[in-house]
Amino acid sequence: MSKTQAETVIKNIIREIIQECTTRGQIVSETLVAFIVKAVVLDPDNQFHVDRQLTKDDVQKLIKLCVDRLLDVRSPSLDTIKMQVYFDMNYTTRSEFLEEHRRVLESRLQPVIREITDSRAKTKEDLETLYRKIVSAILLRSGLGSPTDISVVREATAALQSVFPPIELGTFMSMSKRDKEKQLVELTLIVTGIRLFNKECGKGGEGIDDLPAILNQAIPATTEEVDKVIEHTVKSAYKYTAILEKNSSQMFASYKRKLLSDALVNVRQHEICLKTILNDIIICAKNVESLQVQLGQRLDHLKNTIQSKNAIPTAQVYPQFIQLANIWIGFQDELVLISVLSNVLYNLEPFAMNHRQIFTDEFLQPYLDQIKLVKTDAERIKEVDSERINPNDFENLDWLFPDTTLNFEKLTLAFKGFCAHALSKLDFLLLPANSNIGVLQYNNNFYAFSSKTAAIEFSHNVPQHLNQIVNTAKRNPELIQLLEMHNQFKSITQYGDSKLIQKPIIKTDMETQTDTHILDYNIVKTYEWNEWELRRKALKMTNLRNKVTHSVQTDFSNYRRENVTQTWLPKEKGAQTKTDSYSNVPQPKVYLSGLRGVERNSDGSFKSTQMQKVDLTLDVDQK
Repeated sequence: MSKTQAETVIKNIIREIIQECTTRGQIVSETLVAFIVKAVVLDPDNQFHVDRQLTKDDVQKLIKLCVDRLLDVRSPSLDTIKMQVYFDMNYTTRSEFLEEHRRVLESRLQPVIREITDSRAKTKEDLETLYRKIVSAILLRSGLGSPTDISVVREATAALQSVFPPIELGTFMSMSKRDKEKQLVELTLIVTGIRLFNKECGKGGEGIDDLPAILNQAIPATTEEVDKVIEHTVKSAYKYTAILEKNSSQMFASYKRKLLSDALVNVRQHEICLKTILNDIIICAKNVESLQVQLGQRLDHLKNTIQSKNAIPTAQVYPQFIQLANIWIGFQDELVLISVLSNVLYNLEPFAMNHRQIFTDEFLQPYLDQIKLVKTDAERIKEVDSERINPNDFENLDWLFPDTTLNFEKLTLAFKGFCAHALSKLDFLLLPANSNIGVLQYNNNFYAFSSKTAAIEFSHNVPQHLNQIVNTAKRNPELIQLLEMHNQFKSITQYGDSKLIQKPIIKTDMETQTDTHILDYNIVKTYEWNEWELRRKALKMTNLRNKVTHSVQTDFSNYRRENVTQTWLPKEKGAQTKTDSYSNVPQPKVYLSGLRGVERNSDGSFKSTQMQKVDLTLDVDQK
């Protein structure tokens, strides 16, 4: 089966699964279905082989298994996968969030901008309409008030008229479309800066929200909400971990233990997502604090520049208005980010509710009564902080320690920092590892452990333990994302890719190219192979020999060399008349001396001279 045919079969399978789930009242996304298909195929218990082509019975079996798994509404494992899919599809970096926000804003502004740039207004009414559209575009782009508010429009129009009076519309319309768009952006920044400054001075600011005050309230409130959810989540994680660690067989039936293990994975995944959001909120708080300092400094500088001055050069004040507008845009960006993070936080909550309904406090209390102390992660780490591996006991293994390894705290621990031994031997129990015990470096990966005993046991047979972890992850695909095991499952793509699991490619066509000239080029620029070109150059040189060279004397060259200028005197001309008569008067002659400004003495020195005019014209009676 070709790759195109395989992709068609996969899409048909996904489409049938979505249709079947919809028929049973469960709405699922294509991305989630694609990953569930991968998970079902990957599970060795389902006996699907990527080496052979799926038969019709295999396809029906695959669809049934996927539908059953997607319709299991009381599955913490499915909730974890849904949480991972949602977070990966809706969460990204700050820069990408802001870039997407600006892209959406610009796409909504395009119809208004296009009307302005494509306008061919000629009459007075058309020009007034165009000017009003420019004001509306500035208000929409700046976000400072509504274009339907009369007081806001009047204030924005007054600010625009001080920068861009209507008389300049003719020059604006003669520009290219790109130049018009650039000028609209610049006008928006300047008008925004003027309105913000007027608001600070108490002379305007209609429709402008106090973003610093809003952020100063929203950020602590959001941080408090995230901290509260994290605290509730980690408490559940501590309880589940303590119960699973205490007794693996007597306290629970096998299916209950599996559910509790899935619930522990769910809360740990929820904790990771929440801490990621919290880190971004902390960055927002720092940025807002820095922006507030910049805003105060810029407003004070503007006040000092404009105060008690009737006329100020535009080159001096416009850049300050633009900088003020950019600072305000920074506040708007942080507000957008806080809103997005709050929305992500709210949408994560449904994926963490199912395990709380299954393992209620009343259900867990009898098991917790048998445990003396429910340890926190910090207490577990502190409990074994004094333990340390002796690297001399292991000949062929490399161990890293904080006091002997440079940038030890920057090591990327495998399995998200959870104990590798517990994942292998304790049925993927997620125990926090203590790197101070010693970090095992094996095949360019770094493994940490929860105790010295676990580290020693794991190091006795590292490949076997790693294979056990991989086999466990095949049966529990949510661990692949949680423990960042994508290198062990290279055939599994990210959630955004809707392709099915594929057999790893172990052969591929490759080619190499050898450079023809590996040394530096040594090209003679004057070389010419064309004989006709050589003939043309020879004729050019021959013609130059018959040309006269002209020179120009400058103020700096007249001291260095003699200069001669040759002129042709006017020819004598005569005129014949009927009467013989003529007059002969002396020809005017004038001599100018001292034109060079200096004169060489007999001893070789120079002296300065002044221009003198001598009249050499003879008198009439001397002729």
